[in-house]
Amino acid sequence: MSSGPRLISRRAAALRAYAPQPWIYSRGAFSLGQVAFDHFPLRVWSNLVARHSRIIHPSAFLYSDPRGTRDFRETIATYLRTARGVNCEADQIMVVSGSQQAIDISARALLDPGSQVWLEEPGYRLTSDVLSLAGCQLIPVPVDDEGLNVAEGIRLCDSARAAYVTPSHQLPLGATMSASRRLQLLDWAQLSGAWIIEDDYDSEYRYGNMPIASLQGLDRNSRVIYIGTFSKTLFPSLRLGYMVLPPDLVERFLTVRRAMDIYPPYLHQAVLTDFIRQGHFSRHVRRARRIYMERRSKLVDALRKQFGPELPILGAEAGMHLVVMLPKECRDVELAKKAAAEKLWLWPLSLSYLGRNVRQGLILGFGSVTDAEIPSAVRRLKALIETM
Repeated sequence: MSSGPRLISRRAAALRAYAPQPWIYSRGAFSLGQVAFDHFPLRVWSNLVARHSRIIHPSAFLYSDPRGTRDFRETIATYLRTARGVNCEADQIMVVSGSQQAIDISARALLDPGSQVWLEEPGYRLTSDVLSLAGCQLIPVPVDDEGLNVAEGIRLCDSARAAYVTPSHQLPLGATMSASRRLQLLDWAQLSGAWIIEDDYDSEYRYGNMPIASLQGLDRNSRVIYIGTFSKTLFPSLRLGYMVLPPDLVERFLTVRRAMDIYPPYLHQAVLTDFIRQGHFSRHVRRARRIYMERRSKLVDALRKQFGPELPILGAEAGMHLVVMLPKECRDVELAKKAAAEKLWLWPLSLSYLGRNVRQGLILGFGSVTDAEIPSAVRRLKALIETM
């Protein structure tokens, strides 16, 4: 018996098929986006979860504000003003499940099918998927050691409706956007009536200098939608992030959010409010920064020892990953697949490109690999590369 036509949308059909690769969800050397689980204050966190599970106010069982609980938003606003130089109040905060949902809400609220959007090239591929699903026209704009090349973006498409950037620590190449580029980007947005979506995904982790203040903090014309997440500072499965919205856009974003999933879950908002206010969060971030700095240094030293000083290493000054460049003849996807059989989790740089000028390289995460594991893992990596 025929089931008849089984039609899907053209937007869904245009997306890359979901085929999880071995390097995406594995933990160890050199998995991307994983944190130092063994140093997380699990007992403190578990006690707070248990406490809030036992003592629940009746209001927690009801529908609530689409932006999130007032206490949590006030806590986030205080943190962002102090730590990131963000200009915000609690009424501008919207709690989301992570950067993906934040970008999705932004696209629904600000963009139309056919809207042109600047994306960093190379950049975060899941952002391109979200914007493609919204029907946007993607404009890859090259990145150099000063971040997004704003002049090139203007040359390619000066009338773009929005730009998505990771200015504090470009994903994946690791550049910090220079002050002149930040001002140039803000000027372009103001003159063209465009929006800037700033993803500040791991800004807490800088080594050798203080964290770079947010782009949003420089914005005097309310053109920046600021996105942050607790996936890198706490753990990815928490699924808690936040947006800071220009005041005049809050009502429109609320309307979109309510249509999507009404409001965010209650429990972990309450837990994390106490976790931050009692000082556990700041202590954990300071401890994690020291751990990642040591692992970063160990990894760079091991790479230099095995490959020599000529190996190009990018983005080692901040964050939880770095990039090593490969010769053109060494295909990074093929190498990553071979490495997975050896329990090495290498993210191919080439997958971060939208255009044709693709570079071969490896994105190496060091969040969940211990100091003791790094030297032997790098030796195994070298042995694999020599077989290519």
